[in-house]
Amino acid sequence: MTHDDVQAWLDRYVAAWRSNDAAEIGDLFSVDARYRFYAYGEWTHGRDAIVASWLEDPDDPSAWEARYEPFAVEGDRAVATGTSRYAATGDEPERTYWNCYLLRFASDGRCSEFTEYYLREPAPADSSEDSSTDSSEDSSTDSSTAG
Repeated sequence: MTHDDVQAWLDRYVAAWRSNDAAEIGDLFSVDARYRFYAYGEWTHGRDAIVASWLEDPDDPSAWEARYEPFAVEGDRAVATGTSRYAATGDEPERTYWNCYLLRFASDGRCSEFTEYYLREPAPADSSEDSSTDSSEDSSTDSSTAG
């Protein structure tokens, strides 16, 4: 895999996430792929299971934006970084996640192993609050990232 190959895959990843189309999602992954939504989570095994997991609770395509790019590419492995930003809703403020993906690719360019790491960016401190309040308490991860 080259840097350009990985960028093209990441662009298709975002497009598939936005489309919520099973075929488009499935085309990203090898038949026997393994996918972890969290570094400490259980593996989801196989393309069909990955597609099903993506479509269990899909994000509204108009409610987020994302951009990822390769950080390092070595043979069939890559590390990608980027951000996912969700628009504010009636019950939740805007959220930004800083993402890191560990990727391994099959010879056909489909992803055979995917592990996601992410951190939620702390919300800006409210200027009316005491400035000594530690905003790092709100930097916990959340399970509402994409694909």
